[in-house]
Amino acid sequence: MGSRKTSVAMMFVLALLLILFSESIPIEAKWSDSSAAPNSSVGCSEKERNALLIFKQGLYDSGNCLSSWDAGENCCNWFGVSCNNQTGHVTKLDLHLQLVEHRPEDGNKGQSCEELYLQGKLSPSLLDLEYLTYLDLSGNYFQGIPIPLFVGSMRNLRYLDLSSASFSGMVPPTLGNLSNLLHLDLRPAYDGNLWVGNLHWLPNLSSLQYLNLGGVNLSKASSHWLQGAVNMLPSLLELHLPFCDLNSFHQTLPSSINFTSLSVLDLSYNPFNSSSSFLLWWFNITTLKYIDLSLLDLIDAVSLSTIARQESLCNLQSLSLSGNQFNGEIKELVNALSRCSNEKFPSHWGNMKGLRMIDLSRNNLSGTIPRSLCSLPQLGYLQLSNNNLSGELSLCLQEFSDIYTLDLGENRFVGNIPKWINKKLVSIAELRLRNNMLTGNIPEELCGLTSLHLLDLAHNNFSGPIPSCLEDMDGFRHFNSYYHSETTLLIAAVIISPSISMTLDGKGRQSEYDTDQLRIVYMIDLSRNNLSGEIPTGITNLSYLGTLNLSMNQLSGSIPKNIGDLRQLETLDLFCNHIEGPIPTSMSSLTFLSHLNLSHNDLSGTIPSANQFGTFDDASIYEGNPRLCGPPLHTKCSASPPPESNRGAINDEDDDERDKFWFYVCMGLGFIVGFWAVCGSLVIKRSWRHSYFSGSSTTEF
Repeated sequence: MGSRKTSVAMMFVLALLLILFSESIPIEAKWSDSSAAPNSSVGCSEKERNALLIFKQGLYDSGNCLSSWDAGENCCNWFGVSCNNQTGHVTKLDLHLQLVEHRPEDGNKGQSCEELYLQGKLSPSLLDLEYLTYLDLSGNYFQGIPIPLFVGSMRNLRYLDLSSASFSGMVPPTLGNLSNLLHLDLRPAYDGNLWVGNLHWLPNLSSLQYLNLGGVNLSKASSHWLQGAVNMLPSLLELHLPFCDLNSFHQTLPSSINFTSLSVLDLSYNPFNSSSSFLLWWFNITTLKYIDLSLLDLIDAVSLSTIARQESLCNLQSLSLSGNQFNGEIKELVNALSRCSNEKFPSHWGNMKGLRMIDLSRNNLSGTIPRSLCSLPQLGYLQLSNNNLSGELSLCLQEFSDIYTLDLGENRFVGNIPKWINKKLVSIAELRLRNNMLTGNIPEELCGLTSLHLLDLAHNNFSGPIPSCLEDMDGFRHFNSYYHSETTLLIAAVIISPSISMTLDGKGRQSEYDTDQLRIVYMIDLSRNNLSGEIPTGITNLSYLGTLNLSMNQLSGSIPKNIGDLRQLETLDLFCNHIEGPIPTSMSSLTFLSHLNLSHNDLSGTIPSANQFGTFDDASIYEGNPRLCGPPLHTKCSASPPPESNRGAINDEDDDERDKFWFYVCMGLGFIVGFWAVCGSLVIKRSWRHSYFSGSSTTEF
C-alpha cells in the first residue's frame, strides 16, 4: 500500500515537472512543428526536394552553406531544413543570417561553412512546400526587392521572420491570408525601406501572438487598424512599434483601447511634439509587464502623472522612459508612477514590487534617489544616467539587494564609494558612476565584486593609488557566459531581454552598447581622476580585459613588463600621466590592440615595431615623450640594440677583448716593475752602481 502511494506521488511530481517544463519552452519551439527533425528517416518527397533546388537557384550563397542541397540527397538532411519525422514533409526552413560550422558528425555530409549570408531573389517554388510552418530568412541581403506576394499564400505558416533582410517597398496586404500565423517580424534593415499602405489585413491574423513592425513606416496607414486589432487579435502578447512614425496619425487614434493579453509594448523612438490622447490607451492594459516609451519627447512629469494613476502599472517588470523631457524632482515622478494601491496616499515605488528594470535616463530629473526605488526586491537593472540627480551616493547603494546593472553616470552625486559595497552589491556585473563629483580612494572592497566585468569610474575626483587587488576580480578573468534569470523577463513563455543600453568610451570614442554587447564588454575606465602611484602589476592577470583607460591621472612608475599577457586587450589609454621607462616588448603580442595612446608621459627608448605596432603609424599617440625614438616619430634612435640571437656571440667577443686588454695592461705593469726593480736600485745605491759598472768593465776586457 505504501509503495502504491509512493508511486502515485512520484507520478504526480513527474506530471508537474512536465507541465512546468512545457511552459518554459521558448515560444519559437512551440510555434514550429513539434515532430520536425533536421534528419528524417522517412525522407522528403521529390516534389519538395525539387522545390528547394529551384529556390536555391535564385540565391547567391557567399558562404557555400547550401552545398549540402544536392539532388541525390534526402533534403531532410540539408542545411536549414527540418522535416516531420513521421511523414518526411518539410515543415521548417531556417535560413537566417548566422555564423555556422558543420562537421561530418553533424550529419550534413561533411559540409563546412563559416557564414550563411544569402542574396538574390525568392522563388515561388516555396509554395510547393505545402506543410511548411516555419520560415526564417532574417538578416540576409535581399536588397531592393519587395516582400514577395506569394508569401501570403503559404497558409500553413505559423512563424514568419523576414526582419533585417533588406526588403523594400510596400508590405503586401496578402499577408493577411496567413490566418494560422503566431509570429510575424518584418523589421527592415538599416538600408531597407518598408512601408504599409493600410493595415486592414492585420486583424485577419486572429492567432497572432507576436507582432514586430519596428522601423516600418506606418505614416500612410489609417489608424483604425489598431481598434480592429484589439477586437480581432485577442491572443496578441507582444507589440513592437519602434521607429514607426506614429506621430503622423496619433491624433486620430482612439483614446481607450483594451488589449486583453498584451504583455510587451514597445513604442520607443516615435517622437511626439506634445502630449496627446494617443498615450492614454495603453494605461488600460492591465496585463502589461514590459513597457518601452523611450524617446517619445514626453513633456513633463505632470502630464505623465495624469495617466500614471492607473492600476496597469502595478504588474510591470520593466519600464523604460529614457530620452524624454521630464523635469522636476525625481520623487515627483516616483509619486506619479506609484499609485498601485487603493490607499489615498501612495506608498511610492514600494508597491511596484515586480519591477526588474527601470530606465529613466536622459531626462531632466533632479533631487535625490528615493530609498523606496532602491529597495525594490526584484530590481536588477537601474538606468538613471544623464540627469541632474544629486546627494550622497551611499544613501542609495545600501538599499540594493540583487542589482546586476547600475548606471548613475552623468549626474551630480557626491561622497565616496562605501567600503561595504562588496556586501551589498554582491551580484553587480556592470557598474557605471562616470562623470559625477565622487571623492576619496577607490576602495579595495571593489575587488570583492566577483561578477563585475564593467567598471567605469571616469571623470570624478578619486585620489590615491589604484587598488593592487584588482588582479582578484574574477569577472575579468573568465569568459562572461552568464544568462542570469534576473537579466531576462519570462513573459507568456517568451524569454526577452530588456532594451538595455549604455554609453561607454571605447577605442577613443563614445559608443552606445546594447544588451548583447554589454555582456561581452570587459572594461576598466578610471580616467580623468587624480589617481597616483604605479599601475599594479597584477592587473596583467585580468586575462579577458578588453579596455583599460587610465588617462589623465597622476600615475608614475613604468608600464608592467607582462602587459602582453592581456591577450584580449583592444584599448589601452595611458595619456597624460608621469609613466616612465621603456615600452615593454611584450606589448607586441597584443594582437587585438586597435586603440593605443601613450602620449604625454616620460617614456624612453625605442618604440617597438613588431606585430601590432606596425599598424600604429600615428605619431600623436607617442608625442610628449621626448626620450622616445623610432618610427612613427621623426626622432631617430642613436643605436639600435642588437638582435636577441646575436647577443650571446657579441658578449663572447666583448669578453675576449676584455681579456686581451688586461693581458697587455699586466705586461706593461710587469715591465715597469721589473725595470725599476733593477735600474731603480742602481740609481739609489751608489755602491751597487759602481760594482755593477766595474764588473761590467772587467768582463768586457
